[in-house]
Amino acid sequence: MSGERRAGSVGRPEGDPLDARRSTLLFVGAAQVVTCAGPARARRGGEMRDCGVAPAGTAVAVDGGRVTEAGSLAELEARFADAERVDCGGRLLTPGLVDSHTHAIFGRPRHAEQEMRAMGLPYMEIAARGGGIHASVRDLRGRTEDELVALALPRLRRIAAHGTTTVEVKSGYGLTLEDELKTLRAIRRLQALLPLRLVPTWLGAHEIPQEARARGDAGRREYLRLLVHEMLPAVAGEGLARFADVFCEPGVYTVAESRVLLEAAREAGLGLKLHADELQTSGAAELAVALGAASADHLAAVSDDGVRALAGGGTVATLLPGTMLFLGSARQAPARTLVDAGAAVALASDFNPGTSPTVNFPLVLTLAVSQLRLTAAEAVVGATVNGAAALALAGDVGQLAPGFRADLALFDAEDVRELPYWYGDRRCRGTWVDGVACHPYEAAAHHASGLPLPTASPTR
Repeated sequence: MSGERRAGSVGRPEGDPLDARRSTLLFVGAAQVVTCAGPARARRGGEMRDCGVAPAGTAVAVDGGRVTEAGSLAELEARFADAERVDCGGRLLTPGLVDSHTHAIFGRPRHAEQEMRAMGLPYMEIAARGGGIHASVRDLRGRTEDELVALALPRLRRIAAHGTTTVEVKSGYGLTLEDELKTLRAIRRLQALLPLRLVPTWLGAHEIPQEARARGDAGRREYLRLLVHEMLPAVAGEGLARFADVFCEPGVYTVAESRVLLEAAREAGLGLKLHADELQTSGAAELAVALGAASADHLAAVSDDGVRALAGGGTVATLLPGTMLFLGSARQAPARTLVDAGAAVALASDFNPGTSPTVNFPLVLTLAVSQLRLTAAEAVVGATVNGAAALALAGDVGQLAPGFRADLALFDAEDVRELPYWYGDRRCRGTWVDGVACHPYEAAAHHASGLPLPTASPTR
């Protein structure tokens, strides 16, 4: 295994109460084990076609919150005789899914906008009328931190119930110093309440606030000054975010403005991400590569130059097919072109109240196959190893390989190709983060009740 591991806990606070609940586990009886084992880095081009489907009879040993080994059941049973068995019941065992782009902290939904789009209003026109991001901003500003935590908690639990174990969560619906800090502090509190691995991102540059837009260029300049000289130092000073993100899009932030903001964020010690070339081509993908950003996200309007830059650079191309589907767009990011060019492609849900209100990450894999023309293996790699790389976690999560975090997901399926096949169906039966159950392992209840285990696919 090449690549270096990151030391220490990732996405969990020190002195985590989960430490006391970790035990030695042996996952047995899976119909198929998908390991994604390989280099501890993003997979590119043809590398994405191998998701590491292990031979029948493979077991996975977990100790101290990390994977010890994936190998022969007979050998591991002998070596881990005292381990607690987790009977997978003929199901599919995979690394926990890594959702590297969400906006899970918000107030009310924006279902009225879906009808507005059906009537022919484009995204930017809805925003100009006070909808879109601005609607969520007005709503969030009127809520307390406690309310944000209470609203996000069940959403994040539903995310885990679909097989996701690592979730990036952005701010960006506050757009004032107080409200952005409030959002990020809510994320920190949620991390302490959930076994999910949360990765916080500061997105103060999600929009230009309406009150700043009303003042024209002067208001715009003042808000940029606030971002760089007040908001960023406060976020970095409290250690509230691991990344800074900017919505680099014509009508929002220019490439030049995005560069200024991201260079300041890098100087402050934050990793970099970009909303890039979502609706119009702007050169944001090229900027992401030039700055060494961890990821450039969306990319439905990426240029040929942008594709070449991503193929030749270290930035992960994170694609969000659920967004374009929900917007009713016929255009999707050129996934096949990116992969064939040699880029590292990740997938994410973009879970948010306006343009992608889904917590179902396997549904995103369905779209990756049916809309983006990826293979099932490429989609799985994009949702595990490359999703981890988009969060600078490729040395710690995304694989069932020795030394990696014991983040696992169990699905009612017998073949990895079923994961994107059963579209919209929640087939996850359990998730574990650092070897601790996150979403209930339902097979345990069947064993306790004496009922027979259900078959992996009762419709067959």
